[in-house]
Amino acid sequence: MKSRAGIITVILSAALFTILFYKQTQGLNLLIFELLYFIWLIAARQISYRTRNMITAAAGFLVTAIFTVITYSVFIYIMNYMALIILVGMLIYPQAKSFINACTLSLSNLFSSQLRFISEFSASGSNVKQTGRKLQHSLIFIIPIIIILIFIALYRSSNPVFDKLIGNIVDPVADALDYIFQNINFRIVGTFIFGLFFSNFLILRTGNRLIINKDAAATNELSRNKSGKSRSTNTLGLKNEYKAGIFLLLVLNLIILIVNVIDVYWVWFNFEWNGQYLKQFVHEGTYMLIFSILISIAIVLYFFRQNINFYSKNPVLKYLSYAWLAQNAILAISVGVRNFWYIYYYSLAYKRIGVIIFLMLTLYGLYSVLIKVRSRRTSFYLFRTNAYAIFIVLIANSVINWDTLIARYNFSQAGRSYLHFDFVAGLSDKTLPYIDKPLDELQKIDSIQNIKYPNEAGRYMNPISYHSQVEFRKEKFKAEWEAKGILSWNYPEYKAYRMLFEKK
Repeated sequence: MKSRAGIITVILSAALFTILFYKQTQGLNLLIFELLYFIWLIAARQISYRTRNMITAAAGFLVTAIFTVITYSVFIYIMNYMALIILVGMLIYPQAKSFINACTLSLSNLFSSQLRFISEFSASGSNVKQTGRKLQHSLIFIIPIIIILIFIALYRSSNPVFDKLIGNIVDPVADALDYIFQNINFRIVGTFIFGLFFSNFLILRTGNRLIINKDAAATNELSRNKSGKSRSTNTLGLKNEYKAGIFLLLVLNLIILIVNVIDVYWVWFNFEWNGQYLKQFVHEGTYMLIFSILISIAIVLYFFRQNINFYSKNPVLKYLSYAWLAQNAILAISVGVRNFWYIYYYSLAYKRIGVIIFLMLTLYGLYSVLIKVRSRRTSFYLFRTNAYAIFIVLIANSVINWDTLIARYNFSQAGRSYLHFDFVAGLSDKTLPYIDKPLDELQKIDSIQNIKYPNEAGRYMNPISYHSQVEFRKEKFKAEWEAKGILSWNYPEYKAYRMLFEKK
């Protein structure tokens, strides 16, 4: 893009951003802005359809942009921004092999694009360029001026006559400046400046050559490392490392086998709930899983980092590694079963859903390590494939309206599972129609819970407090929704408003 055309596009984009977001919350305005940006990219032929990563990044960005007004959650907004960051990185370098490198390129562009704007804006006209040079030369006077102002302030405080003299000179200037600044809308100026910063990032993209070269040189296939040592020395080192690996993985497999047998017997098939709080039951297993998975991956990566991959007598080590990874997968499933019991008795919550997503990614991560060992792949392959999987899984989960799902599920299971009034009362406004229940129904639920969960009685919000808080939130939501402009519109809150206040 030519310098002048780029500057004009950025300024128009910043102006559009200001129109859409000035005195507005995020809603329909973000979708409009991002759709127009996406259409501009297509019209300018800046999206390449030749690589899977570019297509995935573009699709992820478009899907999350649409679902910001359909799902309207913190999760979907985070994923939308993440998809945008990755898309910008792919636009900088369409051949990027890894989303990690695309993300790094994009974050680097966050600052370099601002410098490019200043440079191109200064170069777009001779008068502007000369003004820029004059401003640069005038910077040397800043410190002397500051010192002069300090001494004037000191002398004014110590000499009334000098203070009056300076006041006669300064006060009219101060009044004029006050008048000027009173008529400047700093909020709209701030919105425009942020829009300018954001538009520079999206449009004036610059690539970091070091990151691009690193990505271009990366490979999935592991190559044999030929050192200058003698063949006998290399073989001896491999044999010793091979024996150490056999011993370590054999012992670790036996230990984790005992853990898995206990979990399968106790957690999978013979679990009995005796009224205990299951938070520790699940979280301890999750922490152990995270630690175990990290160690298992580190161990396998260490032993299969270089030449042992090409050692002719390594099948036993490979099979032990497969067994170790498989047993970690069983451990992950055991944590999933623990989480199932947690949800069964204590309903849905964000962290319990997060555990499910984490387990999905864990199982894929273990599978990718297995492929690395079996097919002699590099560590870059692991980072590339797992980053891609994380992106896909998180995008897929972000389009789900989890808040509404949690509210509806938890009340539907209130006769069996514990309904945490404090947690449900804090769900987002779009759930208000689903958490708004008559006081008699709430009291009935509470009486059942006091019998089934006596250890929880009196620890949390009672039905009367819950009902009062929901009523207060309804009135507040009504006032806030009616004060919103059309650019802040979103479907879940629109639906909630209609369900609450437009009942026939």
